[in-house]
Amino acid sequence: MTGKGVASKQAPHERRKGEAALSDFAEFVDRQQALRYPPAAAAAATTTKIPAQEYHEELDILDTLDFNDSEPETPLRELLLPPSGRDNEYEAELAKRIAERLSEGNGEAMFDLGFENSGKSMNLTREEWDAALARLEKAAKKQHADCNVLLTKNVGGEKEAESTAAGGDKRKLKDCTGKVLIRQAPATVEDVIETRIAVVGNVDAGKSSMLGVLVKGDLDDGRGKARVNLFRHKHEVETGRTSSVGMEIMGFDTVGNVITSDIPGRKLSWEEIGKRSAKVITFTDLAGHERYLRTTVFGLLSSSPNYCLLMVAANNGLVGMSKEHLGIALALNVPIMVVITKIDICPPNILEQTIQQVTKILKSPGAKKMPIFINNREECVNTATQFVSQRICPVFQVSNVTGKNLDLVRTFLNILPHHGRYDSEAPFEFHVNDTFSVPFVGTVVSGIIRSGVIHVGDNVLIGPDSLGQFAQTSIRSIERKRIGVPAASAGQSASFALKKIRRKDVRKGMVVLPKIEGQSAPKVHREFVAEVLILSHATTIKTKYQAMLHVGPVQQTCAIIDVDRPFIRTGDRATVAFRFVQRPEYLAPGDRLLFREGRTKGLGIVKSVGYDPKHPLRPRDSEDAPNGPNGSEEPKNSTGQGLEPASVVKTGA
Repeated sequence: MTGKGVASKQAPHERRKGEAALSDFAEFVDRQQALRYPPAAAAAATTTKIPAQEYHEELDILDTLDFNDSEPETPLRELLLPPSGRDNEYEAELAKRIAERLSEGNGEAMFDLGFENSGKSMNLTREEWDAALARLEKAAKKQHADCNVLLTKNVGGEKEAESTAAGGDKRKLKDCTGKVLIRQAPATVEDVIETRIAVVGNVDAGKSSMLGVLVKGDLDDGRGKARVNLFRHKHEVETGRTSSVGMEIMGFDTVGNVITSDIPGRKLSWEEIGKRSAKVITFTDLAGHERYLRTTVFGLLSSSPNYCLLMVAANNGLVGMSKEHLGIALALNVPIMVVITKIDICPPNILEQTIQQVTKILKSPGAKKMPIFINNREECVNTATQFVSQRICPVFQVSNVTGKNLDLVRTFLNILPHHGRYDSEAPFEFHVNDTFSVPFVGTVVSGIIRSGVIHVGDNVLIGPDSLGQFAQTSIRSIERKRIGVPAASAGQSASFALKKIRRKDVRKGMVVLPKIEGQSAPKVHREFVAEVLILSHATTIKTKYQAMLHVGPVQQTCAIIDVDRPFIRTGDRATVAFRFVQRPEYLAPGDRLLFREGRTKGLGIVKSVGYDPKHPLRPRDSEDAPNGPNGSEEPKNSTGQGLEPASVVKTGA
């Protein structure tokens, strides 16, 4: 009894070792993923004969500075305040620059009005600021875009920054500056900007309630009124606890207003929100209860979120499954935002303890985050524009009943830059997250398009089934946010209606690939090799160890068939060969994986598919030498796995 208790408890030094290894390994996984899903900027760089270098997204701003030796560009001040006689010429050039910025930002761009591209101030007076803003709005209109002034300095008005409005800026700058968000009106529904956010946190943290308040625009009554519309099952309404992967969307127009109903209390349909929005935030509402952890892990990996929203109840703190969810989000290297809810019912001393706990955990070696507490509009705008750096972690304190600071959360979500790696030029690949049977339509599959473009009527393959075979079908129709579209591209979530395929023949974890004449069927694999990191495990892991493995939407039991060392412990990085227990799956090098069994957790990345027993990961000559004078090997049990020494087994018996 005692021995079992000792084995199940993890020593503090082992836990610290696992936390320290997590941050480094997550960065390694992110670099490996960049090889499979290269960013547009990095993909363009690899086409030229330049030595391979690491790509850092936060350094993209250097591209806008005048460091090259090409012909100098016309200063922005002259484009915004042109000399007489060159009005039309400079207006066309300004519109061209705005178009380039919109193209880089997927339909939206942040404009620092009052500064050149090099960061030099334009020294605008109030009259010049007004004229420059009017000219910027006129040029943006030519690109079917609108300007939304987010923050101003030394201009005055309701958007004035708190630091200058209160006279807190010691430099007493007299030049007028401001941040302007330019957003293009989408020509068609498929051009709508989409950002996916996974909402996680412990049970009773207020996840569903906050999403209900954000989406509907009405406040909660403290009794769960706001969350009822988000639930999918009767038992969820009765218990108030989410048990499935819920989806909700929130739309913004070109000037940053939330798309809500004109009738109080009425919730808009997805079709209405999609048609009226220029930017859509898709929330994945995940379960907080420990019983539904497998569903939550599936939702986190399959939805391929751009950001993660961690909810913490102010009166409970970061407890229970919150730490599990935070660890998974860190393992996936997804930018994290923290929202502390229920501040209206929390005593001040308990709130202070929660804030200190959140700060301590975010600054720990496993997270290495810099918490920034958002208390006013200026901090909100500045943090949102700098959020490409994954070291920053904004923290909000809100109440769904009184509505305190909810406007800051909405502003932050509106400004949030698009984040993610997608390649529309690569071959089409679609991962199935869910399946449906719709009357008069047939079998429908939903999921995320990882790469490429798909059109209605295209011939595709879906699989693999239990035998590793793919079935041929074609796309009957495509929907995005329940709106029919003729095509969909990489990075978008979509639903496909398939021809001549029965619902029972499709499942979560399948892939949809293009059918190319003369090309052999896609290869599936039952075995693969991955580099893994053990985050926590009570004892050691050897061959024949089994755990539930998640790779994107694929979730299946896997067994370890080979390791590059005798055993692995908490904090160890190792090359491991896995074998799927039930059926083969479609994998590719660069896929992230996460495995868990009880309290054991590990993450990794696929290095290669297939495994050759003739070339083991640990050569024979490196194995342990035979024990004892007679050369007798370590005794084996019936499964072939090495037994522990008898003295260890008997301890505490």
